[in-house]
Amino acid sequence: MTDHRFESVPEVREGLRKVDYLADEGIAGIVYLADRLQKPILVEGPAGTGKTQLAKSVAEMTGARLIRLQCYEGLDEAKALYEWNYKKQLLRIQASGGEGDSWSEVEDDLFSDEFLLTRPLLEAISADDPVVLLIDEVDRVEVETEALLLEILSEYQVSIPELGTITAKHIPLVFLTSYNTRELSEALKRRCLYLYVDYPDLEREREIVLTKVPGITEALA
Repeated sequence: MTDHRFESVPEVREGLRKVDYLADEGIAGIVYLADRLQKPILVEGPAGTGKTQLAKSVAEMTGARLIRLQCYEGLDEAKALYEWNYKKQLLRIQASGGEGDSWSEVEDDLFSDEFLLTRPLLEAISADDPVVLLIDEVDRVEVETEALLLEILSEYQVSIPELGTITAKHIPLVFLTSYNTRELSEALKRRCLYLYVDYPDLEREREIVLTKVPGITEALA
C-alpha cells in the first residue's frame, strides 16, 4: 500500500492551481478519492476540455513520473504490457554455441529481465518511484485489450509466465480518458471512479485564460 498523496480536497485544488490547472470542487474531490481508494479515474468529455492535462497536472503537482499509454485500434499486449527481445535472445543463443552452456542455462538467461522489453503498463507496475499512469483514449482499443487493462487495474500486478508475478511497489494513480466513441464494458466502468469534464462556461474560461496569460487582463475587461 502507498502512503496517501493528499490530506484534503482543498489541498488537491490548491496544488492543481499552483501548476495552472483550475479544478472545481468536483474534479478535486474525485482526484482525492482516487488516491484514498486506490482506484483509477475514468475521465470522459469532448476534445479540448483538459482530460489529458488533468493527469499531467496531477503528476506535476505530486512530483510523480508520468507514464502514458496512447491507445489505438490494434493495440495489443506486446505494445501495452511487455514483449521479449527476440533479436537479443537469438544473439544469446548464437553466442552460446560451442561454449559448453547447457540449454537450461541458456534458457534461464533468455527469459530474464535483461531480455524483457517493458511497455507502459508493466513500466508503471514495476516502477520503483511513484508514477501517474495515463491511459489515453481507452475507448479506441478492442474488447480484448480492455479486458487486459481490467485485469491489471484490479490487482495492480502483472503475471509473466517465465518470471512470475510482479506486484506494484507503489500503487500508481491512474487516469483513463475517453471520448465515449465506444461503450466501455460495465466491468471496467465499475472498477473506476467516473468524472465527466465539459467545456467551461464563459466566466470559468476567462479565469483559465487569465491563469495561462496573465498579461491580457485589460483585453478581457
